[in-house]
Amino acid sequence: MTVVVRRYGPEDAEGTWEAYFRAIRDTASQDYLPAQVAAWAPEAVDLVEWNERRSAAHTFVATIEGRVVGFSDVTDDGLLDMLFVHSEAGGSGVARALVGAVVAKARELGLAQLHTHASRTAMPAFKRFGFVVERANPDNWIRGENLPNYDMSLKLE
Repeated sequence: MTVVVRRYGPEDAEGTWEAYFRAIRDTASQDYLPAQVAAWAPEAVDLVEWNERRSAAHTFVATIEGRVVGFSDVTDDGLLDMLFVHSEAGGSGVARALVGAVVAKARELGLAQLHTHASRTAMPAFKRFGFVVERANPDNWIRGENLPNYDMSLKLE
């Protein structure tokens, strides 16, 4: 299976939401409590608003055989805000391919560093990609639920 990474388009809203939802509900649920998971990935989403948020950043989509299996983004100030891989595509190189696209875009933007807020689930992968933990965030809140995470950064050379 070959992972193809391309720029996000409005037609990707539903597929990226599904990847986000499955990544949290299936994968991150191993590291967070059910109430935390439900707050982080609610059952319903406004796809228009979701698309606007994806379109506001430099968002990349990963596909395998034409199916969206993950996405990631970077803002103009170097925040890698989203990195989610569908639970059915974990371990297939999707995250690495997406981070590679984000790093290339960050360099194109002239950024010296990327930073992210990594979940307990994603933190080990970010470490493998060269990110370092700057600090733990025990007081990260989403929709009334506490979801601890980590501030991490990657210096670009």
